Amino acid sequence: MERIEKSAVVKALAADESELERINKQALRPLKGEEVFAFRLAACDNQVDRDLERFTEDTLEELAKLFVGKPVLLDHQWSAEKQVARIYAAGTEGEGERLRLILRCYMPRNEATAAVIAAIEAGLLRECSVGCAVEKAVCSICGSDKARKRCGHTPGQEYDGQACHVELSGARDAYEVSFCAVPCQREAGVVKKYGGEDAPEDGDGAPGGQGTAAPQEEAEIGKALALLELERYA
Repeated sequence: MERIEKSAVVKALAADESELERINKQALRPLKGEEVFAFRLAACDNQVDRDLERFTEDTLEELAKLFVGKPVLLDHQWSAEKQVARIYAAGTEGEGERLRLILRCYMPRNEATAAVIAAIEAGLLRECSVGCAVEKAVCSICGSDKARKRCGHTPGQEYDGQACHVELSGARDAYEVSFCAVPCQREAGVVKKYGGEDAPEDGDGAPGGQGTAAPQEEAEIGKALALLELERYA
């Protein structure tokens, strides 16, 4: 599957001796406490989110290992000049049935990062998006991998009293974390379709039972939505 982005929340973190030891595993020279600004990201978890997706517990554990050493950027711009920090440690924290991926990051205290640090401390830069890739997007109703075919179940719809969602499993890669004004989340309520032209039809002949558009128009809509899903999951 291609890149998936999820929102995260930034919190300041004291750079004590134990944190500095971890940070210096990433640095090329030993850094002192006054030279760095550390923070943590409460990233994705195992709950169904606004995208009607959830990471499995095993996938969160796998992502924790992959994110260590990855960069923190501004606005998802993949260039060296937009890199402001680095992830130096990651793990999961549980509370009840909720398991959350926690990323610990650091940046140097200098003129170039002063504005970013000030914005974090003032609570202005509070949201981020984490970018990663997973192997499967599994339908919670039938277990089909939506990255490979459309099963006819629409996330957010109920089937025999059970709400459909997508389970993201098998961490393949972790790319970066980005500060951004608006986290890169898909808008809630958007009806998504999966699969290609040979996917099964429901009810009135419209894929997924959605709408009553003319056959030709519905076919074109279905193709377009399938391409969008392939970009996200394939």
